[in-house]
Amino acid sequence: MENEIQESSSIYDFKMPLLDGEEVSLGKFKGKKMLIVNTASECGFTPQYEGLEALYEQYGDKVTVLGFPANNFGGQEPGSNEEIGAFCKKNYGVTFPVFSKISVKGKDMSPLYQWLTQKDKNGWNEEAPNWNFCKYLIDEQGHLVAFYASAVEPMSSEIIEAINK
Repeated sequence: MENEIQESSSIYDFKMPLLDGEEVSLGKFKGKKMLIVNTASECGFTPQYEGLEALYEQYGDKVTVLGFPANNFGGQEPGSNEEIGAFCKKNYGVTFPVFSKISVKGKDMSPLYQWLTQKDKNGWNEEAPNWNFCKYLIDEQGHLVAFYASAVEPMSSEIIEAINK
């Protein structure tokens, strides 16, 4: 895939496939905040899908939630893209964009997550996901502005305040 080898200086340069394979440019979200989350279907934090969907429905005019399923932690996302999509819809009514399964750590880390976790690419952050449901907030100009650990709930005051800034 071409996005596996591209160098990117901006979050908006990335094109990523959705669960159904449709390529989406993150440039499509320019002018709106993005909350990028590495998700998993069999994790103790999986119920956060509910909060992510609530955030997307309630604050969708200000922020787009982008889910990136990953099987990097405890084998907690074993399903195919089709299975992940069915799970999200059936159990949590997810309507925000969920992308094809990627790797968010290690030698095969997705270029998007390299950008999110390497200071020389994003300007300040070196915090990589240490479990499922870590969250990265991107502002309207495409700058990474915050990292939230797995335990931070999507509808927490911390995230809501950052979205409303």
